[in-house]
Amino acid sequence: MCFQFDVPYFSIVGLTYRGGLRPVQDTQQSVKERGQWDSKMEFILTVAGAIIGLGNIWRFPYLCYKNGGGAFFIPYILYLVTCGIPLFILETALGQYTSQGGITCWRKICPVFEGMGYAAQVITIYGCMTYIVILAWAFLYLFSSFSVDLPWANCNNAWNTDACVTFGTKNASSNWTGSLLNSSSSVVEFWQRRVLRISDGIESLGGIRWELALCLLLSWIVCYFCIWKGVKSTGKAAYVTATFPYVMLVVLFVRGVTLPGAKDGIFYYLYPNTTRLADPQVWMDAGTQIFYSYAIGLGYLTSLGSYNKYNNNCYKDSFYLCLLNSGTSFVSGFAIFSILGHMAREQGVDISVVAESGEALKDINLQGCDSLLFS
Repeated sequence: MCFQFDVPYFSIVGLTYRGGLRPVQDTQQSVKERGQWDSKMEFILTVAGAIIGLGNIWRFPYLCYKNGGGAFFIPYILYLVTCGIPLFILETALGQYTSQGGITCWRKICPVFEGMGYAAQVITIYGCMTYIVILAWAFLYLFSSFSVDLPWANCNNAWNTDACVTFGTKNASSNWTGSLLNSSSSVVEFWQRRVLRISDGIESLGGIRWELALCLLLSWIVCYFCIWKGVKSTGKAAYVTATFPYVMLVVLFVRGVTLPGAKDGIFYYLYPNTTRLADPQVWMDAGTQIFYSYAIGLGYLTSLGSYNKYNNNCYKDSFYLCLLNSGTSFVSGFAIFSILGHMAREQGVDISVVAESGEALKDINLQGCDSLLFS
């Protein structure tokens, strides 16, 4: 039997099987069973769709604001060069070389590390449970937006309280700052009292939210049809799922930077406070952001890379994807903080009040942005 080891520019042919050599017949059989990407573009778009998300659009700009503005780029770039890009290339190349997923790839390299693959799958399962719920919320907001007036942009709904206040109105009251603690945003009330319907405590669970349950079911159905034929369907779906967010990001960026107060928001985003570099938490946040936004150690890259052609130039692909990922994060900061600067100006408060942290508040601020941008 003939064995071969292919690399981008040459091949070595041998008569015996050694560590890195692969049997030609086994390789061809594996490819036939698993399939491959129809084009390089499908691979790039699918990986981009997997790694680029809320971590880029909101988390990165917020971490910049929190950790010294432009000074945060120093630890971020250091972690990117020393950890992010090398590990990204390593995981992608591992999948491409073995043509195996995140678990079975270790059997080909070093079986003792197979537990790492199982651990990554457990983390992925927990991540799917989280993001599928976020997708269900997104569907509910999408369906709720099919109305003349956005339901979270006014206080005339059944779920609103007497303390409800519409944020972002141009004619803010002069005693806005003093009454802030006693008021409740229409956006917050829509989130808490309409979407979540938060109960008084764990002893009062409430009934099934059929609207959310149906949105959750719809989310699973969409995910199923995106992957039901393997890479054939996933690659085609990526043309929509990976490009549409960029269309919306461009819209937010163009609209945001032209709003009054956008300059103040961008200043808060980029102004370098170098004294923050002495805080270890800043460096921890930078490293965490790299591993989080690049999906390092989760098996995504290994699995997606395994559908590449064996001699594909994965180094170049990975490098371009890393540039796209970090570039998206950087541009998102301009889009988000220009809008937050406008929101702060409209509300008559400091931008630090608007640029709050917390997962729910991230969505709340984006809802407020939506109301201000398109009202």
